[in-house]
Amino acid sequence: MKHGLAILEIGNFTPALVALDALDKAADIRLEQMELNDFNGMVLKISGDSSSLRAAVAAAQEQVAQMQGKISATVIDSPSPEALKGINSGKETSPLLNAATVYFPDYQRLSTISKAETTHMPDMPFAIGLIETQGFTAVMEAIDTACKAANVEILGKEKLGGGYITILIKGDVAAVKAAIDAGKEKVNGLGKLIAAHVIARPSPAILSLFPKV
Repeated sequence: MKHGLAILEIGNFTPALVALDALDKAADIRLEQMELNDFNGMVLKISGDSSSLRAAVAAAQEQVAQMQGKISATVIDSPSPEALKGINSGKETSPLLNAATVYFPDYQRLSTISKAETTHMPDMPFAIGLIETQGFTAVMEAIDTACKAANVEILGKEKLGGGYITILIKGDVAAVKAAIDAGKEKVNGLGKLIAAHVIARPSPAILSLFPKV
């Protein structure tokens, strides 16, 4: 781990991923862990030098503010080795959701992907789309509509408890935008739309979390 550490606590899954993409593109940092908290949000643990971390945090705060989300962030310079025992988490599984609550980025996998694979369809760079709702019925209707609207691929879904669920899709940028626009219109009357967003040209930190990308 580099000598500084930033902790960012962000409400809801989609703003957290969007913030992660923004901060990774803004500064030379490294994602160490992403961890679920008990309030339907995520905690990002980012390492880097002090100036890079502060630039990254500023980028994340700006992005979350644009999404009208909630964020709490701090930068710890030269964290105590003893403190890291409490800051870092091991593998954990939610007994209720039977799912991992701590995510570990796989940068090594990214390094083995060939340049041809990471730059496929250069005229149509791929994107990741997210639809997050409070209510399963809403997100399932939305994602069916999204998949019928454009040629996209389901990456997976993330449940945070409290009825919050996010479904992620992948495809070229135009297709993902069309799918997300169509899908989010189906949420009204079935549940609450928390967020709908498109991450174009996802950063290495984002890609490190998704083995199917």
